[in-house]
Amino acid sequence: MKINKEKKKPFGNAQGKQGNNEPENTEIVLLKNQLARALADYDNLRKRTEEEKSLWIRFSSQRVLTTLLSVLDNFESAQKHLNDAGLAIAIGEFRKVFAEEGLEEIDPPPESDFDHNFQEAVETVGTEDQNKNGKIAEIILTGWKFKDEEKSDVPNDRLVIRHAKVKVYKIK
Repeated sequence: MKINKEKKKPFGNAQGKQGNNEPENTEIVLLKNQLARALADYDNLRKRTEEEKSLWIRFSSQRVLTTLLSVLDNFESAQKHLNDAGLAIAIGEFRKVFAEEGLEEIDPPPESDFDHNFQEAVETVGTEDQNKNGKIAEIILTGWKFKDEEKSDVPNDRLVIRHAKVKVYKIK
C-alpha cells in the first residue's frame, strides 16, 4: 500500500486562516452588487411594462368610444325634442358604459374660465363686461375625457377624447 505524502491543497481559493481572503471577498461584494442592480433593473422593467400595458389597454378603446359619442349626441338631440322614456334608458346605458370604461364628461359651468386643454372655442360672444372676457358663455357640445388619476403622468391631450365645444365671451 502506497501512502501519499503530498500536502492536500485547500478546496477552491481558500487559503485557510493564514491566507489573504481579500480578493475573494472583494469579488463576492462585487457579485452581490451586480445581482442587486440586476434585480432592481428587472423590477423597474416589470413596473414600466405593467404601466405601458395599462395605458395601452386604457387607450385602445378610444376609437370605438369616439364613434359611440356621436351616437350618444344624436340620441340626446332627439331626446330634447321627443322626451321619450325608451330613449332616456338608452342614453343612460351609454353613459353607464362610458363610466365603466373610465370616461367622464367635460361639462364646465357657464362663466367659468376657458381652458384650452379641455374646451374648444367655436364661437365668440361680444360683451361690454371686462369680468366676462375669456369666460365661457355657453356649452354647445359636452366634451369627454378619461378620468384623471393624480399619479398619472399622461399629458392632458392624451386624456381628452373630445374637447367640450363652447362659446366664449370677448370684449367688443
